Amino acid sequence: MATINDFFQLLSSFLWGWPMIILLLGTHIFLTIRLRVPQRKLLTGIRLSVQKDKGAKGDVSQFGALATALAATIGTGNIVGVATAVALGGPGAVLWCWLTGIFGMATKYAEGLLAVKYRVKGSNGRTFGGPMYALERGLGMKWLAVLFASFTALASFGIGCTVQANSIALLANETFGIHTSLVGLLVCILTASVILGGVRAIAHVCTFLVPFMALLYVIGCIVILCMNSPYVWPAIQLIVQSAFNPSAAGGGFVGATVMMAARYGIARGLFSNESGMGSAPIIAAAAQTRNPVRQALVSSTGTFWDTVIICALTGLVLVSSIIAYPDITYADGAALTKVAFSKIPYIGAPLLTFGILTFAFSTILGWSYYGESAVNYLEVRDKGQVTGSGGSRFYRILYIVALFFGSIINLDIIWNIADSMNALMAIPNLIALLLLSKVAAQETNKYLWADRLDEEME
Repeated sequence: MATINDFFQLLSSFLWGWPMIILLLGTHIFLTIRLRVPQRKLLTGIRLSVQKDKGAKGDVSQFGALATALAATIGTGNIVGVATAVALGGPGAVLWCWLTGIFGMATKYAEGLLAVKYRVKGSNGRTFGGPMYALERGLGMKWLAVLFASFTALASFGIGCTVQANSIALLANETFGIHTSLVGLLVCILTASVILGGVRAIAHVCTFLVPFMALLYVIGCIVILCMNSPYVWPAIQLIVQSAFNPSAAGGGFVGATVMMAARYGIARGLFSNESGMGSAPIIAAAAQTRNPVRQALVSSTGTFWDTVIICALTGLVLVSSIIAYPDITYADGAALTKVAFSKIPYIGAPLLTFGILTFAFSTILGWSYYGESAVNYLEVRDKGQVTGSGGSRFYRILYIVALFFGSIINLDIIWNIADSMNALMAIPNLIALLLLSKVAAQETNKYLWADRLDEEME
């Protein structure tokens, strides 16, 4: 096991090194230019996300698809992950994380567009889509589509399942003294009550849970920023200055470099919003939308909420707290986050605990759909059509069982395998995005820039 763990740790470090960061960020910038800066239509995307596209084909509402995608992306990385980036890369990492979110909106837009463009209707009436269908139907690369689906199915048991269950169990044990096995059993019961109902049940729960948990966390951040109000503007200045001159941060950050700030900030932003990974378009394909561009705009808002807002608020809270309370240690990202939130009298620590618990649980729900969809794609088809029946039932049961074991075992090796699978997912997806960028540009010109958003897809 030690040898296997060392192998995947080495593989994960290699896959998430500078080549992957450059490839992802390069794709973000390329698509921003190729699609003529779709970020300009952010407000349109927000408006469409809360509207029902009546009569449109799909399984869930556009907001339901967005909420499910956000459920999978808004996780513990938004809290502890940003703190780790600050601890390792200095305050400047926050700016690089934020810029990654800005450019990443174009990639998330293109993913959503291609997902709807190449989606299919299964023999059971359900809608299926995602990068595997874009690779097969758009590029004729079924072998690469099979690889993507395989990596997605494996990744779902890691970052989306066992890792999240373990985080919940350990936190509940440390905070409330509940045995991890009991927490694991409760997580299994709660998850089963949702995912056994299929995509509509998942979307329904996420539609309620995601806005509630995100709003509560944002309010907590705003309260801390009000308490740190004299230090907010200095924190913004420090973030900008240290992004290009880390020594400006002083103290223990003197050893940081521009490359370290950029690496940890960009990597955290990419990992947080999952733009380019290929996960979010799987649920985007199930949205009730009259044309691909409408859902593409809605999908792009997910990166805005996840990284441009939530990660940025977290970063600002952390940096302003470091300035306000010089005695805070920032060597440990998790400890830094706890200290910052503990400054809110009485409810600070419980608020952080609730945020981590709900963020982790929502990730479990979102990734269960991603993994199930990947398994459906890999199933033997009935007369060429996806059935999504036997494989779905088996996957859901296996996923629930994995949750329990994730709650009670050591997950070092699971973390490394999950990180590797997530990176391997991104490679086929980025190939599809780059090779089909002409299609995405044509659809964008046709519906968005020609002001024909209300037209039905041909």
